[in-house]
Amino acid sequence: MDDKTNLNNRLKVARAELNISQQQLATMAGVSRQTISSIETGQYCPTAKLALILAKCLQKKFEDLFYLEEE
Repeated sequence: MDDKTNLNNRLKVARAELNISQQQLATMAGVSRQTISSIETGQYCPTAKLALILAKCLQKKFEDLFYLEEE
């Protein structure tokens, strides 16, 4: 793996499936709405801990939400 590999996510899709807003997910995970937005748009790469918390909040496995993709 190198710097051309990105951690992408399906956070927005998972939120939509549960009809949860960015703010609701942020509150559940203990972060700001801006953090959720930044993760969804790929501007911020969450820590492993936060990624696992988000997966738990969205009732998904980590690998169902996050995946690696080469540029």
